[in-house]
Amino acid sequence: SPPKAGWSKFVPELIVEDLAASMKFWCGLLGFQVAYQRPKEGFVYLERPEGPQVMLCRRSGKWETGSLQKPFGRGVMFQVYVDDIDSIFSFVKKSGWPIHHDMREVWRKHGNIEGGQREFFLQDPNGYLIMVAQSIGHRSISKN
Repeated sequence: SPPKAGWSKFVPELIVEDLAASMKFWCGLLGFQVAYQRPKEGFVYLERPEGPQVMLCRRSGKWETGSLQKPFGRGVMFQVYVDDIDSIFSFVKKSGWPIHHDMREVWRKHGNIEGGQREFFLQDPNGYLIMVAQSIGHRSISKN
């Protein structure tokens, strides 16, 4: 069935070596759910309740445009925004999954305001870099 949040206008499709291991990461650790899948093709479309979507496709060579070596996705980072980062971070730590960069709070300038978020980074089984983040609001930039 289509994703519950509707079709996103931009959804990455990640080539993976072991679809079962990738499903354990994306669904088991990060809380994604299967929207639909095509098992014979080694394909699954995943979503989170907040709206993030990602597709996973078992490596076949069909869509590889160049040499593909681990870590996959060099030069790209995927951002997944969630409503409860603390429970995900706690679960990931308890699972023993390696954290690429620990939880931090950052404020970034957006015109005349700053947007804040808490975030941590990890890599999926294929080496794709994932930032898991939660917005913590906006604030005015002081003029000193």
